[in-house]
Amino acid sequence: MNNFREAPPWRPSRVFMFFTVMDQKLFKKTDTFFVLFVVFISAVLWFLPTGFEKPELIKNTYHERATVISVDNSDLKRVGLILTGEQSMMLEIDSGRFRGERVEATNLMMGQMSIDKMFVEGDRVLSVLKTDGETGRIISARAAELYRLDVELALFALFGLFLIGFARWTGFRALLSFVFTALVLWKVLIPLFLKGVPPLPIAFLIVSLTTSVIMLLITGFTRKGAVALSGAISGVALTALFAVIFGALFRVPGTARDFSEMLLYGGFYSLRLTDIFLSGIFISAAGAVMDMAMDIAASQAELAGKHPGISRRELIVSGFRVGQAVVGTMTTTLLFAYSGSFTFALMLFMAQGSPMGYIFTMNYVAAEILLTLVGSFGLVLVAPVTAILGGLIYKAGITDSSTAA
Repeated sequence: MNNFREAPPWRPSRVFMFFTVMDQKLFKKTDTFFVLFVVFISAVLWFLPTGFEKPELIKNTYHERATVISVDNSDLKRVGLILTGEQSMMLEIDSGRFRGERVEATNLMMGQMSIDKMFVEGDRVLSVLKTDGETGRIISARAAELYRLDVELALFALFGLFLIGFARWTGFRALLSFVFTALVLWKVLIPLFLKGVPPLPIAFLIVSLTTSVIMLLITGFTRKGAVALSGAISGVALTALFAVIFGALFRVPGTARDFSEMLLYGGFYSLRLTDIFLSGIFISAAGAVMDMAMDIAASQAELAGKHPGISRRELIVSGFRVGQAVVGTMTTTLLFAYSGSFTFALMLFMAQGSPMGYIFTMNYVAAEILLTLVGSFGLVLVAPVTAILGGLIYKAGITDSSTAA
């Protein structure tokens, strides 16, 4: 008897399965390398100088944590609802080279309730210590702010733990995208604005970059990622276009936004404040646009994976239906998000009995209306765009394992 075992016949399906497995491994390796790359870039951004550090202002100056031991309010004067004068106090330094030392400090009350702080015994504060350049001793001290950094870090750590605990590896990548985006905005976008780089194009490039990183971190290099990314960038581009068009029609100056005048007084006379304001419109809407694009891309991916025989037209129609269901709540979400910081202004207008026509034409209110409506317009537009792109990409005729990913 011939014990030689005949090799199984060659089948195309087996070859296809082999390359499918290889594609899956390649995708996983690519995703891992991309995550490591984003971690590296984030670390570089963390140490990257903004170019606006002022060594002469921090020379012989230390910012240290301190505890208020006692206060003296005898020099404060009340004028109506506000306090003016100087609050004296004794501080015990809790960090740095002067840890354990006690020093007399001041807190100047300017009569502006939005920026004045009133400290009491036992408060933990951030102190600003001026030292003598020769002896190194403290020559003056003031209490700048309540010390909140530890609570802020604890809140961020709790947020990260909940996110990773719920979403595991995806949660870690979402947290990484959060950190990366914050670093890009602070270390790249804001310094470029201050240097006078044209705001609209650089803001669009930065938003497109961060959107790409976020989408690829969450979805990996898959068709779902391609659909969500292309839809999100298209939505941001349309939002930017409408921001420019209606910004010109509204004629709202950039000085309508808080702190803009302080930049002019600080010497940045050449800043294009209106363009920076318009850039902020599509920057603010980018997150909601990404959510909408991801919702439609994920639902189409699920349909294409579970029903491979679905036609392109049916897939696009399904994407439209998902978009119709989501867009109603997402536009209201933007209204809540933008109007939340506007509550006190609305209360003031109502308390004064201001007519609605007058309120809606004010620069400050018109800026909020422009921000809300243009952002909502971008959400409405991104839904059909993503649905059409999803139908084209998922049914492009090339089957891969990432379709339902």
